[in-house]
Amino acid sequence: MIDPHAPVEVFDEIDSTILEARRRAERGEAGPVWLIAKRQTAGRGRRGRTWASFEGNLLATYLFATRETPANIALLGFATGIALAETIDAMLGENRATLKWPNDVFIDGAKASGIMLDSGALPGAGAWAALAFGVNLAAAPDAIDQPTISLRDVLPPDAPAPEPLAFLASLRPRLEKWAARLERDGFEPLREAWLKRAHGLDCDARVIQGEQIIEGRIAGLSARGELELDTKTGRRLIAAGDVLLPSSA
Repeated sequence: MIDPHAPVEVFDEIDSTILEARRRAERGEAGPVWLIAKRQTAGRGRRGRTWASFEGNLLATYLFATRETPANIALLGFATGIALAETIDAMLGENRATLKWPNDVFIDGAKASGIMLDSGALPGAGAWAALAFGVNLAAAPDAIDQPTISLRDVLPPDAPAPEPLAFLASLRPRLEKWAARLERDGFEPLREAWLKRAHGLDCDARVIQGEQIIEGRIAGLSARGELELDTKTGRRLIAAGDVLLPSSA
């Protein structure tokens, strides 16, 4: 799903790289291509939230055509999380990065990166998909629903924040490797690697689904990528929702 030869296009300013990906796909232009923004004026995260744009952070979307099912495309988010965590660990040291279901990368218990996916049908056959993520390299936003952090915050004072394109260059082979393994071996190896970094595993949590709140203890990750939550009435498989841990509840 990830082409190692995909070109990189850089925008000094754009509304959103994932919106640009959708516009191109709806014109029948499905890449593969990396779209990188130095600044976004209308960045968005999951469920329509605003994604704050800071100069020096990585704001990226990978647009590609695929014949994978929507369920398999969604699993690419887990591959991306692991690849991001490995890239961060290569800069900060082993086991600094953890993964919070479904799409957040944490450093030292605070959010450093978010991932989202968009997709749709292509004219004729097949589908397009857009894998988008932001990484707080130079600065982190305030006033969101959980603690935030940037790599700049945890690097030595005399060490510069990673340059966005340099971080992407380091990330790409890791992402290509995990995406290829997902296609070749299925989700289980990815699931095992994700669980080793799972943030909040065996902790009490609240899952918000619209106006519904489900409380329980995080037990694991299902074979389909659902959150396994042990509740008072038994185990629940959560396919979508926002997870709040005690530190962010």
